[in-house]
Amino acid sequence: MPPVGHSIEPLGAMPDTRIDILPFSAEHADGVVAVILPIQQSEFEIPITLDAQPDLRDIPGFYQQRNGNFWVAVDHRDVVGTVALLDIGDGQAALRKMFVSATHRRPERGVARRLLDTLLGWCRARDIREIYLGTTAKFLAAHRFYEKYGFHEIDRQALPESFPVMEVDTRFYWRAL
Repeated sequence: MPPVGHSIEPLGAMPDTRIDILPFSAEHADGVVAVILPIQQSEFEIPITLDAQPDLRDIPGFYQQRNGNFWVAVDHRDVVGTVALLDIGDGQAALRKMFVSATHRRPERGVARRLLDTLLGWCRARDIREIYLGTTAKFLAAHRFYEKYGFHEIDRQALPESFPVMEVDTRFYWRAL
């Protein structure tokens, strides 16, 4: 997985009610790629391809297993945000693929907040006790967002063995539920 999250709005914003947060289905596949790749490649100049992210080619097989899931933020029929939860066992999970299109990052939209709230609610309902994530040093707004949501930066050595560290991950966070 490439970095987590990238484009975040303040916590106090009122959400845009035209945006639905939905579990991923096959109809969202092209939209997910259309959101994630431009943010990675163009906006943040991270040299990663779709081929280097096989999870995006099989979201149900990779994320929608056991206690994991993948959600999309949809404005009308357009995917404008994503977030994924990978079950790594033992009441632990990895937050991955949190991206919001530049057009939907304004505070009044509340897209990132709603995506994360959906993921956290899912975790609580399934007795997931800890969430870990990896990201790059470039995503400064994401770091602030995660910290506001109770995530704490940790050393790579503090990650569980089952956590899938990606080549681009240089910062790691943890949160207990």
